[in-house]
Amino acid sequence: MTYEEYLDEVTTLITEHYDLSDEDAIKHVMRAQAAGFFSLHDDLPEMRTHERAEQDAKTVFEQRNKSRPHEPKRGGPTKRGG
Repeated sequence: MTYEEYLDEVTTLITEHYDLSDEDAIKHVMRAQAAGFFSLHDDLPEMRTHERAEQDAKTVFEQRNKSRPHEPKRGGPTKRGG
């Protein structure tokens, strides 16, 4: 399969196995892609198998919250300078 088809397969598997919306699955796959997770897949077509897509879907899903650092909530008390 092509690189784009592979990313589509990973995205589809995430929606099927982990009950995420298409939009959320796409967001997580795109974030992983931007971080270089799929770089070798682009260079090595033999990595683009259904079995590998299953593994990568699991990894991307498990890493989905780790790729975004915690951001403190806004809107709390503020200090005023005097």
